[in-house]
Amino acid sequence: MHLQKLSLVNFKNIEAKTFQFEEKINCFVGDNGVGKTNVLDAIYYLSFTKGYFNSIAGQNIRHNQDFFMIEGDYLLHNRLEKIICSLKKGQKKVLKRNGKAYEKFSEHVGQFPLVMISPADRDLIIEGSETRRKFIDEVISQQDKKYLQTLISYNKVVSQRNALLKYFAANRTFDALNLSVYNEQLVSLGSVIYQKRNAFLKEFVPIFNEKHQVISGNKEAVNLIYKSKLHEVSFEELLAQSLEKDKVLQYTSAGTHKDDLSFEIEGYPIKKFGSQGQQKTYLIALKLAQFEFIKKQLQITPILLLDDVFDKLDEHRVSHIISLVNTNELGQIFITDTHADRTEAVLKQSNQSYQIFKL
Repeated sequence: MHLQKLSLVNFKNIEAKTFQFEEKINCFVGDNGVGKTNVLDAIYYLSFTKGYFNSIAGQNIRHNQDFFMIEGDYLLHNRLEKIICSLKKGQKKVLKRNGKAYEKFSEHVGQFPLVMISPADRDLIIEGSETRRKFIDEVISQQDKKYLQTLISYNKVVSQRNALLKYFAANRTFDALNLSVYNEQLVSLGSVIYQKRNAFLKEFVPIFNEKHQVISGNKEAVNLIYKSKLHEVSFEELLAQSLEKDKVLQYTSAGTHKDDLSFEIEGYPIKKFGSQGQQKTYLIALKLAQFEFIKKQLQITPILLLDDVFDKLDEHRVSHIISLVNTNELGQIFITDTHADRTEAVLKQSNQSYQIFKL
């Protein structure tokens, strides 16, 4: 699979632009603020129906305009596929594949698999558990439609249960039977989510460890651990144990929506004990493992977006990633960098077709 053409209108700071892409390596170079990352975000949008950096769709419309449009032409299984995503202020976002609009955007996720590596990934280490859950859910959702639907349904039930708890508090009442309806749904949906996350990590962690050993040169032992209270008790017990707390807080304080991932190096949290270089290497290995996992599951080579990659890695490690294109481990790559000469020097070593766009 590869993206042949991209057209943008009023997307972020881009008024109107069309790109024709190489099948292997494409680079966007220029000063900070010219829109290099915005082009990558538009490509991400076509795979996930939302931005990587800002999920509020209306904020992706160029200033003083009332709509944006992103259009991509892909070659997938030797067929041309046209994806158009557009949004007009005050209206719902529209996503079309070959002229036919999707009813549910979730049906589109995973059709054009993609992995983004960006300086913003550091949030996975420094931010709260929600960011890490989003990562694991995104990886599973790209290759498991049922998981994504289960997740959407689960989150909806959590919202409904929270609304009921607020109602109880406001009216100084409590109805156990009414609450049990939501509890049953949470148990049913949440147990599926827990089982699928568990199964995923059993397969994913060895891939991650292998990628980390290659990039780091076997320097450190790392681990990725799934943290869930469901390791210890059933979902029914968990809800029963947290009932009094939920009534006071007026929201659902326990469940798979509170799970987390622990990133460790040499048995210690990488957030506290990992250097900047170790953290960067950990994150790159994590994303390359994501790439490998999705490729294996879908039998499609995902598109790889490398945003400001030289800021994250030294040239030796960037060269290593680029060299994976030669072995056909990677497919189409999009890179942003502030220095054209530096990028071209690395690309010339790749023996692959490449194109540099100066923005």
